[in-house]
Amino acid sequence: MFSNEKVDIGSLDVIFNRMIETITNSKSDIFIISEQSRSSFEELKEELEYIKEKIKLIIDESDDLEKRTKLAKLRLVEVSKYFNQYTEEQVREAYETANDLQIRLSLTRSEEKRLREKRDDLERRLRTLYDTIERAEHIVDQVNVVLNYLTTDLKNVSLALENAKIKQDFGIKIIAAQEKERKRLSREIHDGPAQMMANVLMRSDLIERTYREKGMEPAMKEITELKKTVRNALSEVRRIIYDLRPMALDDLGIVPTLKKYLSTIMEYNPGIQVHFQTFSDEKRLPSDYEVSIFRLVQESVNNSIKHGKSPDIWVKIEWLSKQISILVKDNGIGFNKQIAREQSFGIIGMKERVDLLKGTMEIQSSPGNGTSILFKVPLPENILTIESK
Repeated sequence: MFSNEKVDIGSLDVIFNRMIETITNSKSDIFIISEQSRSSFEELKEELEYIKEKIKLIIDESDDLEKRTKLAKLRLVEVSKYFNQYTEEQVREAYETANDLQIRLSLTRSEEKRLREKRDDLERRLRTLYDTIERAEHIVDQVNVVLNYLTTDLKNVSLALENAKIKQDFGIKIIAAQEKERKRLSREIHDGPAQMMANVLMRSDLIERTYREKGMEPAMKEITELKKTVRNALSEVRRIIYDLRPMALDDLGIVPTLKKYLSTIMEYNPGIQVHFQTFSDEKRLPSDYEVSIFRLVQESVNNSIKHGKSPDIWVKIEWLSKQISILVKDNGIGFNKQIAREQSFGIIGMKERVDLLKGTMEIQSSPGNGTSILFKVPLPENILTIESK
């Protein structure tokens, strides 16, 4: 049976508003905890640097004392061996000096051990605080999602208008991205092939004039230089085409295409070594998967070169039964994730691309320690029908 009592809309609104208020207050409390943890983290970080400096000094002192103790022991052995050749005062002095240095060395080593234990404890506490900060920020992000959901999706907003707005925003983003790509492509063509072709025209006139004034041999030298310029222009055009979409991707698959791309990267960036490895049997994926994976690796490698200033880059792909794992790692300058998170459109773009594949992205980096990016992408259900031969 159904109740004849009407739902009290006013009471529901009060409950709803109180729930939002409680969540908002909880969010503020979490933020305060995060800031307090961050403050403690910075204090511990300064203390850790101070302890490390003291360890360095006491190690130097210990090394010096160890050398002096060895010399004092040798002196004591000599005095003891030739006892009759030394006075009682000299014997006593040799013994006291050796004993004193041994005691100081023992105390110094004890202090070094204590400082090392304190350093290890500080490092553990720092890791714990860092994890607390990370979790607090993650919880705040989740609370924001909940609040956005409660204050938008559950409000009396027309679903049709909401969908229209989403579609409009998405369309604007696509148009902006297309326009940005057109500008980039126009700039690359203008600064690269266009300039080279203009140079070809100028050298053509120069060859003609050289032939008339100086004869065949100087003209042939100019022609040789001209061929180099044309070859460079052709190489640049091919690179631009390859960046737009590598044609080998459709014919050969992701692994051969990446090998060729990474080899090209090393050709265009002398001094940079890219180490590529793939584990287990390669599979052919749907086109959208292969393009997305290629772009993820491309963006990561470009970031390592451009921002990471890395001389070595490692790209590893592991084919598992239900997912593909892609690791891009470098030994560059690294970055502060807390600062870069809100500013890097490249990272945001990669995250969005991974989300479309229903995968995950993990970034490990800190200043001076390089960067490691791990992508995990679930394989589509129809993977068996498109395995490579």
